[in-house]
Amino acid sequence: MGIFKIEGGIRLKGEITPQGAKNEALQILCAVLLTPEKVTINNIPDIIDINKLLTLLENLGVKIQKNAPGSYSFQADDVNVGYLETEAFKKEGGSLRGSIMIVGPLLARFGKGYIPKPGGDKIGRRRLDTHFEGFINLGAKFRYNREDHFYGVEAPKGLKGADMLLDEASVTGTANIVMAAVLAKGKTTVYNAACEPYLQQLCKMLNSMGAKITGVGSNLLTIEGVESLGGCEHRILPDMIEIGSWIGLAAMTKSEITIKDVSWDNLGVIPSTFRKLGITLERKGDDIYIPSHVDGYEIKTDIDGSILTVADAPWPGFTPDLLSIVLVVATQAKGDVLIHQKMFESRLFFVDKLIDMGAKIMLCDPHRAVVMGHDFQSQLKATTMSSPDIRAGISLLIAALSAKGTSTIQNIEQIDRGYERIDERLRAIGANIVRVE
Repeated sequence: MGIFKIEGGIRLKGEITPQGAKNEALQILCAVLLTPEKVTINNIPDIIDINKLLTLLENLGVKIQKNAPGSYSFQADDVNVGYLETEAFKKEGGSLRGSIMIVGPLLARFGKGYIPKPGGDKIGRRRLDTHFEGFINLGAKFRYNREDHFYGVEAPKGLKGADMLLDEASVTGTANIVMAAVLAKGKTTVYNAACEPYLQQLCKMLNSMGAKITGVGSNLLTIEGVESLGGCEHRILPDMIEIGSWIGLAAMTKSEITIKDVSWDNLGVIPSTFRKLGITLERKGDDIYIPSHVDGYEIKTDIDGSILTVADAPWPGFTPDLLSIVLVVATQAKGDVLIHQKMFESRLFFVDKLIDMGAKIMLCDPHRAVVMGHDFQSQLKATTMSSPDIRAGISLLIAALSAKGTSTIQNIEQIDRGYERIDERLRAIGANIVRVE
């Protein structure tokens, strides 16, 4: 188990380039199972969750070749489907939430797919119903071993297109259903589909492989099944969650930072949400420039003067992965804000760590917290804390970088699951952060 030691209160300066998007990479990597032909993917982040998925694919028999940092070629022409029923797979697949998305491609191409109950962040109940109801609609038979928490779907005679209305706009559920439907016989329509940029990227990649998906970017996808898919080359978008993290970091530490190559057109309401907190950010080409907030930043009120509420919602709403960043940034703003976490019930429980550091936060219930900003009149105090999940971990790291004194963050493997070489990249812009194994 590693720890970070961070000396806070240092202003940073320089340029930082976001890594490839973790949540896109998890989908895109599973899609290589849909074809026996070569698929090349660029801008893959070097993080724990992605490396776990690469290992899982390799154990399934996918040939993987590293071309350059972040660039890999894949060929799934000799997949060992029998591996899915081994004890090794039960252990390996259960350690990664994103492993659920291998089921759709395997079911479509080989007629069966199995997965142990996936792990991941402990951020409340995360249903799998959308995935399996979608597969059942396509004609698969579902089975569940309650004793082993092992899920399975089988369609030995192949899948058939169907019309379906999803009970929730699940990103991974939509991705899984789309990957299954592209090789099904006939037409599939998916209404209330997720439409995040990363899901759009998956659909564009599949279309470049020969799939016939229309409605990309909307919540109604139409998929005409095809006999087979071919190879392609694909580049993963920059990670919008990391971009939001750097915006929050710059404001909290009063730092002048340029975030390079952010793919502005895929950021949705992220820039405008941070502007509501009073943060100045400028578009320079495809970069975000954040000046030093030497005079702080003031939270805007609603038009009628009432307290600002920042809430998460499915795309194009504000992503739940950035609510913890907004919360920590608000602790030093001028003004108050209500943070409403609608989509998960345990993501606000890290606020006790911020309260220990001197933040003024009232946790109303598992979903809502009111933050009363210090306006930099009272600096957060350094402390020792543990990272409960990826996004809470980065928020605590930002708090530590702004705090007075030296903080220690334990369980940093949670941060490493989603952020590539974060300590090295922060040191490059002037942060005093040390990793201790």
